[in-house]
Amino acid sequence: MTEALVRAGVWKQLVGQEPAVEILGAAAAAAARIVDGESVTPGAMTHAWLLTGPPGSGRSVAARTFAAALQCSTGTGCGGCNGCRTAAAGTHADVRLVVPEGLSISVAEMRALVQAAARRPSTGHWQVVIIEDADRLTEGASNALLKAVEEPPERTVFLLCAPSDHPEDVSVTIRSRCRLVNLRTPPPEAIAQVLVERDGIDPELAEWAASVCGGHVGRARRLATDENSRNRRAAVLRIPLGLRRPSDVFACADELISAAEGDATEESKVRDESERSELRTAMGGDGTGKGVASAKRAADAAVRALEKRQKSRATRTQRDTLDLALVDLAAFYRDVLVTSSGAGARLNHPDHAADITAAAGQWSPDSTLRRLEAVLACRDAIGLNVKPRIAVEAMVTTLRHG
Repeated sequence: MTEALVRAGVWKQLVGQEPAVEILGAAAAAAARIVDGESVTPGAMTHAWLLTGPPGSGRSVAARTFAAALQCSTGTGCGGCNGCRTAAAGTHADVRLVVPEGLSISVAEMRALVQAAARRPSTGHWQVVIIEDADRLTEGASNALLKAVEEPPERTVFLLCAPSDHPEDVSVTIRSRCRLVNLRTPPPEAIAQVLVERDGIDPELAEWAASVCGGHVGRARRLATDENSRNRRAAVLRIPLGLRRPSDVFACADELISAAEGDATEESKVRDESERSELRTAMGGDGTGKGVASAKRAADAAVRALEKRQKSRATRTQRDTLDLALVDLAAFYRDVLVTSSGAGARLNHPDHAADITAAAGQWSPDSTLRRLEAVLACRDAIGLNVKPRIAVEAMVTTLRHG
């Protein structure tokens, strides 16, 4: 059943997640029977789910796919009906998606969402609420969501997504009321196959991207299609063996920070300008003639509020980009430990095997481990709002000395 399911309809979007597809597919079928007024086994379908897994495993994709299957006219996630198509495209009236653009999800945003979710479905079978990065809920937002999860409306389903490396970031009271679905790291072979079949990428390039992406499907696609992403990764992986002089510490730290800032600026610029223009037009802020003064003042105030949110979003983008670079660095030192121990495990950076072997010959396992711990400590420090530049400079100093 599972193999046929993962190759059909909306489920084919989930790469290498056969066990999760089996669970979600069975729940969607049970949900369809509930809609038809049939009885189902207790627990076959529940109102709150927590989809968790390592970065890049496809948590949000799994949530959207499950939402599409719940709205499917056949209950199977066929991919061809109006419910499947609109839910997958993000335009279904009864599928609400919360994607935190800043560093957290506010209590005001969550209260408004819970209120909207209490309504009966308008066009679909279920009112579905998807909360990406549920670990970013503030305490107040968690409390607002908890009340809805404890006493859910009859036809409302909450789908929460959170990384598995920090499950404690999601309130234990919320976790205890959700059905847990663990996603796994997709194997490189499955990632390469989807890059070739879905994105039309050259098989050799797809195989390389899949082997170095750390199981992150989205990143594999970026590496295969964006030369700048490949160049940034190469620059990061030059750092471990490039720290020869004291001045290299600050040069490498500056390169890491500048690359993250550049990515955030590049990603945000076009979107920010478009949002500001659309907002001013919608509020009449660019109008002329009599009686427009109040509209201009209201538009200016709204634009200032928007710019504040955009600044928060840019900060998050910068930190996410920097964290990706730190993950690459940590994987390099992990590969050095694997090589020096002769474990024979698969390398995260097989295309840098020569540098990894050279480092294993130069460093003792203890010094390699200290370097790895410095990278992980830097990630933790940035997560605690230490200024990125200070955290990175402290890390690179340890990387040089070992």
